[in-house]
Amino acid sequence: MKRLLPLFAMFLLLGSARAATPLPGDSVYNLPVQLTDQDGRRQTLAERRGRPQLVTMFYTSCQMVCPMIIDSLRLTRNALDPATRARIDLLAVSFDPAKDDVATLKSYAQKRKLDPRIWTLARAEPAQVRQLSGVLGLQYRQLPDGEFNHSSELILLDADGRIAARTTRIGKLDAEFVEAIRKVVAQPQS
Repeated sequence: MKRLLPLFAMFLLLGSARAATPLPGDSVYNLPVQLTDQDGRRQTLAERRGRPQLVTMFYTSCQMVCPMIIDSLRLTRNALDPATRARIDLLAVSFDPAKDDVATLKSYAQKRKLDPRIWTLARAEPAQVRQLSGVLGLQYRQLPDGEFNHSSELILLDADGRIAARTTRIGKLDAEFVEAIRKVVAQPQS
């Protein structure tokens, strides 16, 4: 037990040092975005710091491209070896927070069999959704019928929230994007 205490103390110091380290200027985590996930848990976007993320934006009532975006995210994750999969998180943020409340996100996750230990489906306030989409380089606009016209991309963030890679290839695997994920995950975390 005496041997474990110094290791535990060192772990705590390293964790607090990371939290005290300023974010890079180009980090998405500089945005003051408050997320609420499919289980009602609230978390700032910056709290995701520390692990690479595969990020996309979607909305649950979309019947065309959004299911393909989610399938592409799943396909991409499944193309990684188990050790790499264990070191990356998945985040899908809704374009439509007015309709995509917690219950709707949870129902969508269950219907699509999205394991909550792996997948975070989230919503934010409309102004924060707009800020996040802008920083991620994703465009969207709501149509008169309530649907959305939007970009369809998967984005890789490094552990500090910098955009490391992106793909617009939806519906099939992008081998170059998968390789970019492997490289980012293999980098030592600062």
